[in-house]
Amino acid sequence: MKTLRPLLAEFIGTFTMVFCGTGAMTINEITGGNVGGVGIGITWGFIIIAMIYSFGDISGAHFNPAVTLAFAFAKKFRWKTVPGYVIAQCLAAISASLILLFLFPESEWLGGTQPAVDPYFEPYKAFVLEILLTFFLMMVIIHVSTGSKEVGIVAGLAIGGVVMLEAIFAGPMTNASMNPARSLGPALVSGHLENLWLYLLAPIIGALLAIPLCRLLKGPNCCED
Repeated sequence: MKTLRPLLAEFIGTFTMVFCGTGAMTINEITGGNVGGVGIGITWGFIIIAMIYSFGDISGAHFNPAVTLAFAFAKKFRWKTVPGYVIAQCLAAISASLILLFLFPESEWLGGTQPAVDPYFEPYKAFVLEILLTFFLMMVIIHVSTGSKEVGIVAGLAIGGVVMLEAIFAGPMTNASMNPARSLGPALVSGHLENLWLYLLAPIIGALLAIPLCRLLKGPNCCED
């Protein structure tokens, strides 16, 4: 039972995060913009803060396969635990999207992630932007957490604050995913799989890039517990 608790915490935390975050986007879609970009960003930021404070001491509050993989590469997290975390996160995101489909069947996207419809903002630019967004996020995460437990009150505010800011300023261009599971759920349930590769690969690259930079700035053992 003890080994299942972190997986259950990851499932519940990711489910709640995706349900509220993509739920805000879904409601914004079907109401013609009543929530707004700032409202969506605030929703993402505060639900992540709440979930970190709720489950950080149980699972580390990853809620993101890219973060889990980066922690493993940084030797802050055991590799044998990675598959369970990633599966729990992805299943949670899919489950949240299924509930949103039941509640709002008129939604086309269910809060899915797509590059902006702009002839000058091609998918490769969204790919680069998603790498940078996740890189910035992981740089903050790696400095305020241990991988298995979040550290104090700073972790939730710092991580949630970064997500909020990135969602507000980059949301109009890429929907600011930074999370493969968060993009996978809505894409599978809505049937919009176009550009999904971008949102699965870019966050992983961005998160992994933060690890060598951390070691360069703070020393070779900076990331290890």
